[in-house]
Amino acid sequence: MFVQEAIILAGGLGTRLKNVIGDIPKPMAPVNGRPFLEYLLDYLNHYEIEHVILSVGYKHDAIINHFGKKYKEIEIDYCIEDEPLGTGGAIKKAIQFTFSKKFFVFNGDTLLKMDLLRLMDFHSYKQSDFSIVLRQVEDVSRYGTVDRDENYRIFSFNEKGLRVGRGLINGGIYLISKKFFEKVEFPETFSLEKDCLEKMVGIYPFYGTICKQYFIDIGIPEDYQKAQDDFKEFEY
Repeated sequence: MFVQEAIILAGGLGTRLKNVIGDIPKPMAPVNGRPFLEYLLDYLNHYEIEHVILSVGYKHDAIINHFGKKYKEIEIDYCIEDEPLGTGGAIKKAIQFTFSKKFFVFNGDTLLKMDLLRLMDFHSYKQSDFSIVLRQVEDVSRYGTVDRDENYRIFSFNEKGLRVGRGLINGGIYLISKKFFEKVEFPETFSLEKDCLEKMVGIYPFYGTICKQYFIDIGIPEDYQKAQDDFKEFEY
């Protein structure tokens, strides 16, 4: 079944970038004159995603006024957080705007050029309810790391700073079957990473597939500047 819906977590404050981008939501950080979020939506448009729910909070009017209800071929809905709900709470609330049995989730401040058709095939092959895209990086010290077994099932999420050198990290792309949130009862506010993935990894099957394609996280000034150079000739 082709998945045509995605939730984008776009409520980030951009604390570490504030001295660089000023008082705007992090996904709206300008990259070569365009908000970073536009590049992410272009990527989704390339894969014919038809419906995106933008989970917004901080300074959300800036995002809503810029994108409106449609971007290229993508219909847009907004799920507004009056109070921060955490990454998990944001997803749980945004599900009310979805129509399909499955949906993608993306972070609004990262871009990983995963082949979404391959992710759908993987999700189906493993009969997974929750699939995670993993990225191999040369230095994991800035990230939490992930371990998986020979059957692609993830068996541990490790906190940032515990390891250095090459390893697998959570790439911030998920394909989730809606029934996962129907089977598990979560509070209104919770962290997907801490309260769901880390706590449930030994109980519930999370599957990870590796993507070796381009990856950037604009959360720190150095990588935000790198995006300015990388995106001058941006292709999917």
